[in-house]
Amino acid sequence: MTRVFVPRDAAALALGAEAVATRLAAAGAQVVRTGSRGMFWLEPMVEVETPAGRIAYGPVRAADVDGLVAAGMLTGGAHPLRRGRPEDIPFLAGQTRFTFARCGVVDPTSLDDYCAAGGLKGLRRALEIGPAATISEVTASGLRGRGGAGFPTGIKWKTAADAVAGRKFIVANADEGDSGTFADRMLMEGDPFALIEGMAIAGLAVGATKGFVYTRSEYPHAIAAFERALSAARAGGLLGTDVLGSGMAFDIEQRVGAGAYICGEETSLLDSLEGRRGQVRAKPPLPAIKGLFGQPTVINNVITLASVPFILAEGAAAYHGVGYGRSRGTMPIQLAGNIRHAGLFEAGFGLTLGEIVEDLGAGTATGRPVRAVQVGGPLGAYFPPALFDTVFDYESFAARDGLIGHGGVVVFDDTVDMLAQARFAMEFCAAESCGKCTPCRIGSVRGMEVIDRVLAGRDVDANLELLRDLCETMKFGSLCALGGFIPYPVMSALVHFPEDFRRPALAAE
Repeated sequence: MTRVFVPRDAAALALGAEAVATRLAAAGAQVVRTGSRGMFWLEPMVEVETPAGRIAYGPVRAADVDGLVAAGMLTGGAHPLRRGRPEDIPFLAGQTRFTFARCGVVDPTSLDDYCAAGGLKGLRRALEIGPAATISEVTASGLRGRGGAGFPTGIKWKTAADAVAGRKFIVANADEGDSGTFADRMLMEGDPFALIEGMAIAGLAVGATKGFVYTRSEYPHAIAAFERALSAARAGGLLGTDVLGSGMAFDIEQRVGAGAYICGEETSLLDSLEGRRGQVRAKPPLPAIKGLFGQPTVINNVITLASVPFILAEGAAAYHGVGYGRSRGTMPIQLAGNIRHAGLFEAGFGLTLGEIVEDLGAGTATGRPVRAVQVGGPLGAYFPPALFDTVFDYESFAARDGLIGHGGVVVFDDTVDMLAQARFAMEFCAAESCGKCTPCRIGSVRGMEVIDRVLAGRDVDANLELLRDLCETMKFGSLCALGGFIPYPVMSALVHFPEDFRRPALAAE
C-alpha cells in the first residue's frame, strides 16, 4: 500500500487537510500524518512515497483527490497540482534547515521516526561529554534567545548551573502571542521531540530534574501533539528516572496558559506557573538565580531549546558558521499579513528585509505595492520600503530603532492607515498590560486619547509632541518590554509615515 503524507498542522487543517486525508484513505492509500513544511500557500500539501523519493502535490482539496488518484498520483504521476520533490521547491530549497529539518517529514508521534531522522544524537553526546562541556558547546555556538531578547543562551545556562540550590527547573516558553508568529506552534505540532530533547539537554547541563512547557490555550493542536509526544518519550526512556539509561532523572509537564499576552514575559510566566495572576517581577534577582518557586530556573523560548540538539549533535562550529555578525545560526522567519507566499523560512541571519518580503514572500497577496512591514510582533517597528536594505539580525534592526523579536514579519500594502496602526498599538498595550507599573497601565490609555485627538484633527502639532513625550516615558519608565517597546510601532509610524498623522480636512473643521 502506498504511503501518503498529509499534514496535521493547524494551518493545513484550517485549509481542509482532514477531509483530504479521509478521501485518500478511502482511495486505498496508507495515510501518515505529519507536520507542515511551512509553505502555507501550498497547503494542504500531500506527499507521496515513490521509489524516486517523495513527490508533492498541492494545494490539494478533498474534491481533487479522485482526479489525482485517477491521474496516477499514488505513483507520482503528472497532474497540474504536482510540485515534484519537496526539496526542489524554490522556497524550501533556499532554506538552511537546522531546527525545522524534520518538520513535515516525520510522524511527530513516533519516537522511532525521530531517531531515524537523527534525533537524540545531541542528547547522547551531552550525556557523554557532561554538563560543563555541554554548556561550553552551547556558548561557543553563539546561540541567543529566539523569543525576542536575544540573550546569549550559554550565559543563562552557566548562571543557573553555578547557582547553589536543592532543585532547579527548565521552563519552555510556548506562549507565542506575537502577531504573525507561528514557529513554536509549527515545531510542537511537527517535531515535538526536538523540544523534549533540547529541554533534557538543558536539564543535564544545569542540574535540573523537572521541566515545564507553558503553552498558550489558543494552540489546542499543539497541546495535544505535545502530550502524545510526552507519553511516547516516557515509554521510550527519553524521560523519567533513568534518561536513556544514564541514571539522570528528568521529566516534563505541560501547563496551559489562559491567553494573557503578558505571560509571554518570563517573570509573568513564572507567576502563572505558580498558580498566581501573571504579573511582571522586578529584576534582579534573575530567574536563573531565583525563578520558579524561588529556585534557579532556565527559561528559554521553544525555538531556542529546539536548536540545541543540532548544536550538540553537529558541533558548535557547524551552528556558529552560519549567520551574520553577532547573530549566529538560523532564525525561523515567519511571513504573514498581506503577502503572497506566507509561511516559515528558516535561514541564517544576514538576509535583507527586502529580500525576505519581495523575493521569499513574492510581494503582497493583493498585488499592490508594499507600504509597511512590521517585524517583531505588536511591539515591533514599522519599516517602509526605504529601509528594505536593513539586514535581518539583532544589531542591524536595533540600530534603526526596530527589533526582530520572535521573527514574525507582517506585510501591509499601500491601503494601510498608519495612524490607525499606531492607535492599535496603544489599545493593545492597554488591553494586555498586567497593570503593575504606571507608565504602561496609564500611559497606554493616555496614548489612545492623544491619538484620538490627532484623528479628529484637534491641536495636531501639540498632541503629536505630547505623544512623543509619552512614548519617551513609557520606553524608559516601564517595568517590562510591553510598555517599554510599544513606543517602537507608534514612533516608527510617526517618523516614517508622517503624512498619515495629518488630517487636513478634519483639521479644517
